[in-house]
Amino acid sequence: MAATPRKNKTGRRILAAGAGLATVGALVAAMPSAGADGDAFAAGHGKGWGRMVDVQLLSFNDLHGNLEPPAGSSGQVTRVKEDGTTEKIDAGGVEYLATHLRQARQGNRYSVTAAAGDLIGASPLLSGLFHDEPTIGALNKLDLDVTSVGNHEFDEGAVELARMQNGGCHPTAGCFVDGKKFKGADFPYLAANVTKEKTGKPLLDPYFIWEKNGVRIGFIGVTLEGTPNVVTAEGVKGLKFGDEVETINKYTKILERKGVKSIVALVHEGGMPASAAYNYNCDGDGDGDGDGEGVSGAIVDIAKNVSPQVDALVTGHTHQAYVCSIPDPAGKPRLVTSASSFGKLYTDTTLTYDRATKDIVRTAVASANHVVTRDVPKAADVTKLIEDWRTLAAPIANRPQGFIAADINGRGSTALEKPLGDLIADAQLEGLAPADKGGAQLALMNPGGIRSDLVYAASGSEGNGVVTYGESFTVQPFTNMMNVVDLSGANLISALKQQVSGSNLNSIKILQVSKGLTYTLDMTKTGADRVVDGTIKLNGEAIDPSKTYRVAMNEFLAGGGDGFAALATGTNKLVGASDLDLFNAYLAAHSSASAPLPVPAADRITVVQ
Repeated sequence: MAATPRKNKTGRRILAAGAGLATVGALVAAMPSAGADGDAFAAGHGKGWGRMVDVQLLSFNDLHGNLEPPAGSSGQVTRVKEDGTTEKIDAGGVEYLATHLRQARQGNRYSVTAAAGDLIGASPLLSGLFHDEPTIGALNKLDLDVTSVGNHEFDEGAVELARMQNGGCHPTAGCFVDGKKFKGADFPYLAANVTKEKTGKPLLDPYFIWEKNGVRIGFIGVTLEGTPNVVTAEGVKGLKFGDEVETINKYTKILERKGVKSIVALVHEGGMPASAAYNYNCDGDGDGDGDGEGVSGAIVDIAKNVSPQVDALVTGHTHQAYVCSIPDPAGKPRLVTSASSFGKLYTDTTLTYDRATKDIVRTAVASANHVVTRDVPKAADVTKLIEDWRTLAAPIANRPQGFIAADINGRGSTALEKPLGDLIADAQLEGLAPADKGGAQLALMNPGGIRSDLVYAASGSEGNGVVTYGESFTVQPFTNMMNVVDLSGANLISALKQQVSGSNLNSIKILQVSKGLTYTLDMTKTGADRVVDGTIKLNGEAIDPSKTYRVAMNEFLAGGGDGFAALATGTNKLVGASDLDLFNAYLAAHSSASAPLPVPAADRITVVQ
């Protein structure tokens, strides 16, 4: 097992898998006798030494290294007002998140902070340039107690994840600050369903026990079983990812044998609520029966099958906001939460702990998502951390790359074909079309690899419409190497059908396509039939199943990532420049201050609704 966290925070003991536990008898003996606190062990609700104790659980997910306030639509949340209309609220930024969390903890004697993965990886340049050391430092200052891993924690592989936990300088980049060794996370990363293929042993601690004054809550952390499908093969090499439900149920029994009956699962898998508003009533059918019908997706099946002994599920991955009640296998409503992404929200949950049963009183659980507004003071210690890293990054981050005439939306676009997706695919095609660069005839881009928007408004002193290196890096932070492969027309057609079938049937993933590739997507149909036969054309000519095409794509797609097995059949591979280098080269070649890039029309895929 991984070592327990090195930092014991004031006022509580932190225990991880394998750590010794103080006996309950010793803890009880240390408590004041009846009368010392008024009514110790009486029926008083919420009192520190009473039978019923309110434990505050603060949680968030999918920060993705967004230390600075996210720009454009990536930095907004939607709220439903009392009159039924909606409004957009600017949100996010760890300086503000720190303040909100600290304010929320005030007056709460028992407070624990947890997260549900993807705290690092796919990060903006301020964190990504330094292999996410800045984000781990910020999370330490946020007093995070525990988190599960997410799929993006594996972007740089298991060895780098271990460095994030245990510290040490980067193996090739070294120490980023002279004379200062990276100390790692003060909190445990949990990876209960991630095991080493050779030994079968967990990669990291599977669970963690939070304890204060005899109140004990166990946390089990898992990532989605399908992590290998959404991470490069190199990132998960030598690892096995188990079923979420089976794993949680296994460790629930282990915690019970240790006398821990209050359990929270941190699950990096999520759902899709019926509304994008963070304050949407997740019991969407309005009948008040707590059936969670207002949310769909993988988390629903997980929640309905995880042991009833688990009292709440904190989730992530889908970047959605919801506070739902979904019945457990015994039919009892159970809380399932998610706090959007990028530090724009946090969830405040009250878990009422019964000292007599050592369990959570499920009927007394209450929860809500709260906006990380930017109208509160910045946390000075976090501001200093950001400024220190910003100084190191500035020479690279502020370098102009190109010019745009207006916002070009990617992550913030709700359309299946995104303007920024077209721009990225065109950049890849142009850079890899020359014969000596691969001879690409078309390019395909995975939508999940577009991490932000290009925003017209200046983020600093560069001026409106200027795209800096830092901004382009935020859009494409993976620095994936580009591949050009031979792909049969039949497999190209199959790949396009895999957007809406197979593992993508219930969560479609529409590839962004380069100029010249067109087809019709009929959303009134189901499965592979949504890609209309006979409409797939390249430069006006129908794709010939028997013909070979040179196709450009990043290494993630070329390995069959995101459920695109047909793309992994490519042969005669040529490895080209990185996606980011091609993107920046395209911006430089096609824009200037006097002739900025217009917003792409996004008219290559005809969508029938």
